[in-house]
This record gives sequence, structure tokens and C-alpha cells, in this order.
Amino acid sequence: MKSYNTREWFSFIFRFHKGDTVRKLLPLMLGIGLYSAAIAWLETDYWKLSETSHVKNITIIHTLVGFVISMLLVFRTNTAYDRWWEGRRMWGALVNNSRNLAVKIAVMVKDPEDKKLFRRLIPAFSAVLSQHLRNEDVSHELFEDATLKTNHYSHKPNQVAKAIMGQVNGLYENGKLSGDQLIILNAEIQSLLDICGACERIKNTPIPYSYSAFIKKFIFFYVMTLPFGYVFQLGYFVVPIVVFVFYILASLELIAEEIEDPFGNDANDLPLDKIADNIRRNVEELIY
Repeated sequence: MKSYNTREWFSFIFRFHKGDTVRKLLPLMLGIGLYSAAIAWLETDYWKLSETSHVKNITIIHTLVGFVISMLLVFRTNTAYDRWWEGRRMWGALVNNSRNLAVKIAVMVKDPEDKKLFRRLIPAFSAVLSQHLRNEDVSHELFEDATLKTNHYSHKPNQVAKAIMGQVNGLYENGKLSGDQLIILNAEIQSLLDICGACERIKNTPIPYSYSAFIKKFIFFYVMTLPFGYVFQLGYFVVPIVVFVFYILASLELIAEEIEDPFGNDANDLPLDKIADNIRRNVEELIY
């Protein structure tokens, strides 16, 4: 996720970052510009149509349809942002729950060796979860020693949570924790998997295909018909106007597609590594 100062207006206008939609849409924008120029030439120079032609009445349809497409894009972007914000809420809850678990372990567990193990296991969950949500190969150091022999399992966050619960249950069986303490810690460990499941739900449930395809088709046909009517009022100036309209509409759709999966490596995705590192530092300060 890119950090920025919200008050720097001019930096937004004149700076292009790697996630900027201009770079992604440039080939299409050039193609639409050539298409608009061809339509303008055919209507004004080749066919020599006049403003009395019925073709100009197509602008009435654009006026009506433009309102509809704007409502669709508003709904689309709001839905995508809700998914992005829910992902951020889940990782905010993961920070808080990891701290709560670390505080309780630091107070309830007395053996320094046991504390040392939890000092590694609790931050490992967030680090492994971030890689799991990005479909990356989980290569945490815990899977390389005797603590977790689970390389053959596909769902590594489950195994980390299982290891934490196994250590807590082992402390209870050895008389180092009471039954009430076990119940308290169990609730904190359960919350880790609840957050994992919520993040997987966001990631694995994209917007329905039919809805996404319909919006793209709607934008395409709307933009492709713009030059036919407006060429009589704008002449060849219709070329940059149509390109600009396409840029606005397609950019909104691209941004929505990017933020509806907030766990990737795009410029606008959540900074999972930074959050996981923050959890590690907090846990190491609490358990010593």
C-alpha cells in the first residue's frame, strides 16, 4: 500500500505511480482515439452528414444512459471499497487479538522456555497468514525446525493455530495453567482462526461474473457510440473527449477490481507485511 500525504494536491496531479490507471489503459485509449478519429472523418469528410441527420439524435440516448452507468459505477466502487475496508478491519482485529493473547501468556505462563516459544508462535500466525492470502509459498522459519512439522499441509495458518493450542493444552496438562486460564486462552486462539476465515471469505468470493462482465460491456458500447452523435457539435475535438470519458469510466472499474481483493501485492492493497511486522514487535515487547 502506498503511503501519501492527503494534503498534497499537486503531487497527486503530476505524479504517476505504478498502479496508475493511465499506464494500464494507454493501449486501449490510443485505440479508442483512432476509432473516434475514423468516425469523425467518415461522418464529416467522407459521408458529409449534416446536423440535420438523425444520427445526431443518439446524444439523447447517451444523456439517459450516462446517468444509469454512473449509478452502476458508484455501486461497484462502494462494494469494492467495503471489501477493502472489511479486510483492514480483520487485520486490525488480528493486531488487537495477538496483543491480547501475548499479554495473557506473559502473565499466566511462568517458564521462560515456554514464553520463548509463544514469542515465536504468535507473530508467526500473522506472517504465515499474509503469505497464505497472497497464494505465496509459506517459508516461515518455524516450518524448518521441530516446532512445526507441517510442510505437507496446504493450510499453514491452521497448523500454526493448532501448534499454539497444542502448547497451551500441554501447559494445562502439566499443571502450569488452570482450567479457567485454558478457557480464556482458548477464546483468544479461536479468534485467530475466525479472522483467517473472514479474510478467506473476502478473497475467495469476488463480485459475480455476470455483474462484472455486464459493466465492462456497458462501458465499451457506451464509449463506442459516443463519436456518432457528438462529432457534429465537437468536430475532431470529439477524439480527446471520448478518450477522456473512457479513461474515467474504465479507471473506476479498474480501481474497483484492484481493491476488491485487498490482500495482493498491488499498490492499493493492504500492507500485510507491515502489519505482521508490527504484531511481531508488539509481541516481543510483551513476552520476555
